[in-house]
Amino acid sequence: MLTVDFSRFPLAPGDRVLDLGCGAGRHAFECYRRGARVVALDRNGEEIREVATWFAAMKEAGEAPAGATATAMEGDALALPFPDDSFDVVIISEVMEHIPDDKGVLAEMVRVLKPGGRIAVTVPRYGPEKVCWALSDAYHEVEGGHIRIYRGDELLRKMREAGLRPYGTHHAHGLHSPYWWLKCAFGVDNEKALPVRAYHKLLVWDIMKKPLATRVAERALDPLIGKSFVAYAT
Repeated sequence: MLTVDFSRFPLAPGDRVLDLGCGAGRHAFECYRRGARVVALDRNGEEIREVATWFAAMKEAGEAPAGATATAMEGDALALPFPDDSFDVVIISEVMEHIPDDKGVLAEMVRVLKPGGRIAVTVPRYGPEKVCWALSDAYHEVEGGHIRIYRGDELLRKMREAGLRPYGTHHAHGLHSPYWWLKCAFGVDNEKALPVRAYHKLLVWDIMKKPLATRVAERALDPLIGKSFVAYAT
């Protein structure tokens, strides 16, 4: 499930890409499939080892074109282990809401981005996120949890202050907001609640099968209740 829309955020074979705070690696894997030279970085060593395993499996299966490379490594978003102007593309998806010094993270991303390079930032959208916080303290009051809710104009302002030039925005994952509202209402760790289980099955079906009905529904819901706000900049 991708949050970045690569039809709006073009990626060329051979581009050097940093997926910052890569988590389970979903965007890094897509960049690798598209022929990029990918570095997936996260502070979670367990997730990085899993991402490295998947990179190796993708290479073995021939999923990445010739010339594509992929590296998974542990690192600190506030002290990136790369020289200035190292990357053509930086992606940071659903990460900045976790980090107290978000301006420091933006500064580091701009430092390692080449002049004219492209960056994609995604964060939870203000409205759906406010509902989650209202329904459940446990949703965000956990170690490493969400510490802020961004308004779209606030994020764009911080990006501009860091020296970036935003050129496009959109919302994503309209089908996922109700799922998180249900989880917050029934208990974020309560996987047995029938509405939560039923909705989860719907989401898995949508991700695996991509039926026309849910694709149309999501396109209609994204502007209204899309779970993520996505911003692109140079």
